[in-house]
Parts: sequence; C-alpha cells; structure tokens
Amino acid sequence: MKTSITKQFIFVFGSVLAGMLLLCWLANSLLLGKFYTTHKQNVLSAAYNQIDKANSSTDITDQKFGVTFEQIASKNSLEILILDSDTHAVRSTLNDSQTLTKRLLSYFIRGTDEAVILKTTDKYHIQKIYDQYLNMEYLELWGLLSNGDMIVMRCPMESIQESVSIANKLLAYVGVIVIMLGAVLVTIVSRRITKPILRLSEISEKMSNLDFDAKYIDDGGQNEISLLGQHMNELSQKLEKTISELKTANNELQHDIEKKNEIDDMRREFLSNVSHELKTPIAIVQGYAEGLKDCVNEDDESRDYYCDVIIDEAQKMNTLVKNLLQLNELEFGKDELVMERFDLAELISNCIKSNEILLKQSGITLSFQKFSSVYVWADEFKVEQVFQNYLSNAIHYALYDKRIDITIEKHEQTVRVNVFNTGNPIPNEALDRLWVKFYKVDKARTREYGGSGIGLSIVKAIMESLHQQYGVTNYDNGVAFWFELDGK
Repeated sequence: MKTSITKQFIFVFGSVLAGMLLLCWLANSLLLGKFYTTHKQNVLSAAYNQIDKANSSTDITDQKFGVTFEQIASKNSLEILILDSDTHAVRSTLNDSQTLTKRLLSYFIRGTDEAVILKTTDKYHIQKIYDQYLNMEYLELWGLLSNGDMIVMRCPMESIQESVSIANKLLAYVGVIVIMLGAVLVTIVSRRITKPILRLSEISEKMSNLDFDAKYIDDGGQNEISLLGQHMNELSQKLEKTISELKTANNELQHDIEKKNEIDDMRREFLSNVSHELKTPIAIVQGYAEGLKDCVNEDDESRDYYCDVIIDEAQKMNTLVKNLLQLNELEFGKDELVMERFDLAELISNCIKSNEILLKQSGITLSFQKFSSVYVWADEFKVEQVFQNYLSNAIHYALYDKRIDITIEKHEQTVRVNVFNTGNPIPNEALDRLWVKFYKVDKARTREYGGSGIGLSIVKAIMESLHQQYGVTNYDNGVAFWFELDGK
C-alpha cells in the first residue's frame, strides 16, 4: 500500500527524530559557547573567592596554600598568577610568567581597551581578550586580593569552540545511529500495531462479500484494537443472523409469490375448464330448445327426443356444478367428516350391484374376492364416492379382455382396496397429473362417456382429509387404482 501505516510511522518518527537532532545541533552551535562562557565566568569567580579566602586565612607562601592553589588551577584548567605589591610573582602555574606579569601590570596601568568586559566588581574584572602573540582568545579575570596582591586567571576560549565542534560531530554520528535504530524499532512496533489492523481489514472485506466465517482472534491484549476486534466479531454475528433472517423472509415471500401465481394460474385454468365443460352442454340445450320453440319436428317422438337431450345435458351440468361445490368444500375443509366403523366388503358389494347394468352393457367381466366382513374406520359415504369413482373409471377405460379385478388386502394396521382394469397403461408423465382438476389423459374418450375430469380430484381431496394413502399403478396389461383405510 502506498500510504501504509508502517511507512507513515517511519516518516513521522524519522522526521521528529531528525527535527530534534537538528534543534540539538542548533542549540549546541548557538548556545553552547555562551553557556560555556557564562559557566567559565562562574568558575573564575569561584576560583577567585577560594583563593582570596585561603589567602586571608593563611600565608600565601605556605605549603598548605600551595596545595589549595594547585587544586584550584588543575581542577578548572586555569592559568593563575599572583603578584605582591612589589610585582614579584608569589604564586604561579606558569613556568615563564613574565609575559603574563607584563599583561597584568599593563591592565592596572593602561586599562584594557582591546578587551571585551564581561563582568566588573569592586575587586576584579572578567573579560574576553585576544592574545596576538599566542594567536588565541582567552577568558581572563584580573584584580586585587583582599591583602592587596594582584591576581590574574585565564582559560583559553579555543577549547570552547573545539568542544562545540566535537559535540556537533558526535551529535551528527549519534543522530544517524539513533535515526537508523529508531527506524528499525518503529518498523517493528508499527508492524505489531498494523498486523491486527490488517487482519481487521481482511475480515471487513470478507464481511462486505457476505463471508462471516472469518473471526478476529484476540491475542490476549486489552487495547483499543482488541476491543475493535471483539466488536467486529459481534457485528459479524449480528449481520449473519440478520441476513439469514432476511433470506428466510425473502424465501417465504418468494414462496408466497409463487403460491399466489400458482393460485392465479389455477383460477384461470379452472375458469377456462369450467367454461369449456359448460360450453358444449349449454350450446346443445340452447340449440334443442330453439328447435322446440321453432317447431322443427312436429311429431311427439321427436319432441320427446329433444326434451330428453335437454334434460340429459342439464343433468350433466348439474352434476358438474355439484362435484365442483363438493370439491371446493373438501379442499377448504368445510365438509365435515363422520368417522364410523363399517363393513368395507359389504360397501363394495353394494356398489358393484348398482353398476351391474352398466357392466353388462359394456361387456365387462368383474371379479371380486369376497370376504365375509372387513371392518374399517372412515366416513362411509365418502369412501363410497372414492370407490365409485375408481369403478366408474375402470368401466369406461376397460379394453381388450374387458376385465375388472377388485381385491382387498389386509395389513397389520391398514386395509388396501385395489381396482384393476385391463387396457392401456397410463403414460408415466401423466401419472402425477391424474389428480389435478379437469386433467384428462384421453380427452376424446372422456368426452365420449361424459366425464368432467374432476372425479380423481375428489378422490384426492377425500383421501387427504382422511389422512390415508392412495395412488395408481401401471401394469403391462392394464391399470390399478388403490386406496387404504384404517383397519384397526
């Protein structure tokens, strides 16, 4: 990254360190000389006071004073000369004190016009003077001691300038080393700081891509980054939960929309099918009624025929409407069940007897494995409707051998009824749609015997209201419809 925190840390701390070192260099160059001069002035004043005090208490030529004198000179790196009233040197740190003696005497006689006076008291003067003979600048103190002896002390200023130069060089070397070490330390520290920040950045990027598996692992620290990581984990969990809830709600909404669309499609299909089923009989009734009104056939036999057709078609429409109303009540749970125990074998036998004439007219052979009694729990009237629908379909679709086989199978908990008829198997793609309202596998054949295509829909609604199984099975030579009931 062009503007990484590590680079920013190195730049900022490097700039701060460089700035501080520059300030130190400027302070050293501009102020150290003045500070050192002031310090040496204080040293000279202190040395004068020590010598004046020692000279007042002891003899200046005494050995004890000599030790004190040498200590003062050596400790402060001073050149010291003391002259008595006869201008004889009584104490000196120089091997050749003539030059310094002449200088001291000239100060008392002619003054110090060429010197820069730094401090003046009633006993001594402190000045900065350039020695042309030695080509050096000195800081000097000259004056009188309490006993009247003359004194001069000086220290070279060259050492001050040299000290400043050496200090600046040392500061430059140290500064380079400090900046390098600082850069290394800043890099290490910044990486320790930026590493968890980069980890948080990666987690936030994954969160933006809806990946909530990544979590911030706390290294045991109690700093702001650790706290931010904990909050990021909590935010990740809450976002994941919220998105999950939104997806669930979206799925439910999508399901509701699909269900609504399906209901709309079913409603349109239902209206289309009802219109189609009613259109033909209405047209027939209208045509034959108009024929009667216009006296197309004047004989009684023709009029009776016209009336019979009108009655038959009206009966078909009436049956269709009743079946639709019953199916509607079954699907919406408005038709109450009457659960009772009855003999299923007897019910089947009665239905077969009711259809004997239709069976003979169609030339169908029916076999039924008769049981003495088979008791089940269900709504007897609705079970009769189911069986009647199965038997009616078997009669109308029986082909080839024209045989119908009805069997009852007793199981441990249930009783199964099978209604088999010889004929063509139902196409596999049509098996699941048999139970849909108005669906017809063979529309021409269904129309031929007057079927509406809602009989199996009524079977489905009844069996689901009873919470029992039902279905259809294809065989090579025919089809078997079956249903089960509670046999306990």
